[in-house]
Amino acid sequence: MNKLVLLRHGQSQWNLENKFTGWKDVPLTEQGINEAKTAGYLIKKNNLKFHNIFSSTLQRANKTAEIAIKELGIKDLSDTNQFLYVRDKSLNERDYGDLVGLNKSETAEKFGKDQVHIWRRSFDIPPPNGESLKNVVERVSPYFEKKIEPLLVNNKNILIVAHGNSLRAIMIKVGLYKPEEISSIELPTGQPFCLEYQDGIIVKNYYLK
Repeated sequence: MNKLVLLRHGQSQWNLENKFTGWKDVPLTEQGINEAKTAGYLIKKNNLKFHNIFSSTLQRANKTAEIAIKELGIKDLSDTNQFLYVRDKSLNERDYGDLVGLNKSETAEKFGKDQVHIWRRSFDIPPPNGESLKNVVERVSPYFEKKIEPLLVNNKNILIVAHGNSLRAIMIKVGLYKPEEISSIELPTGQPFCLEYQDGIIVKNYYLK
């Protein structure tokens, strides 16, 4: 049995400020740093060791991965004797287009709560000049199929540190949720979500405790 662990980055500065972040490269907050440490502690507590680690190219994901791995007693992510670490923009957060940098509450007041809800939670309707979740699935899926899925088939343990929407896209890709279900799924920051595989099939999923 092997495992795929999905970890949303710790709280970022714009999470704290309730802003649409997208591809804007913002840092973690102190809370986010602590969440990353806790994620590492939970991974260690559950005796998980990874063959491969993947993250987006954005610093909030990279830093979360770095901090979590240090909690396992590994010096840094360049320690290739332990695992292979790869960063790729295919795993970046959804691009919110014209909404990037805007406060979510103020945006709802400006465009209307219903319209903003559609932009945020519909599967295939993008915000102005941005990506829909469907677009994110179309971006993430080929990368997952080429780089990650073969490793899972070969019984490797994988950690992916990324973002709410790119991780939702992976959940759709692996068949955990249908597109019409995913809008109700909230991924907490800094909480590792584990998928257990048996012969290439998901047999169990849960948050690490």
